[in-house]
This record gives sequence, structure tokens and C-alpha cells, in this order.
Amino acid sequence: MSDHIHDASCDHDHDHEDDIFIVTDQDGVEHEMVMVYTFEASDRAYAVLLDRNDMEADGVIFRIDEEDGEAFLASIEDEEEWDRVVQIYNEIVEEQEQQ
Repeated sequence: MSDHIHDASCDHDHDHEDDIFIVTDQDGVEHEMVMVYTFEASDRAYAVLLDRNDMEADGVIFRIDEEDGEAFLASIEDEEEWDRVVQIYNEIVEEQEQQ
């Protein structure tokens, strides 16, 4: 996993073969997504994924849940949780941009 935010200013190859997931959007279209960043918020783990074929598009945040020792990505359905996670992620981005 990466320890920095991937964006247009990123200066290395974005080919993260081990971190590719197939995500189906609400219209039933499958997208190859690359996990580019993980972070914690309120004792929960979250992952930022980018569309492998459109790395300039906005990232998508998923919660990382575990069941029976297996980790999987889960959509964030709760609006309060979503708002909290986006705020924390934006703070992380802002901190990294200031470095």
C-alpha cells in the first residue's frame, strides 16, 4: 500500500498489480480499481481506490471490513460516517500538500 496520496503531481509509476479490485458501480458497469492509499478513522480502516483506466478521475473511498480473517471492501452507506471519513481524508491530503 502507498503511504502518500496519488494525484497528478505523483512522480512514480501507478501500476500496482497487487492492489487491483473489480468494482461494479450502481449502473452495473465493472471498473478495474487500484488501491492507492489506506488510512484509519475512528478505529476503522479505509481505502482510496482510483479507476485503473482513468487515474485522473476522482478516487473512491471504501471501508475495509474483516470477516473470518478475510478483509474485504465495503461501501460506506451511512451519511454521517461518509462525511466524517471524507473530512479526515481531506485533512490528510492537506497535511501532505503542506509537506
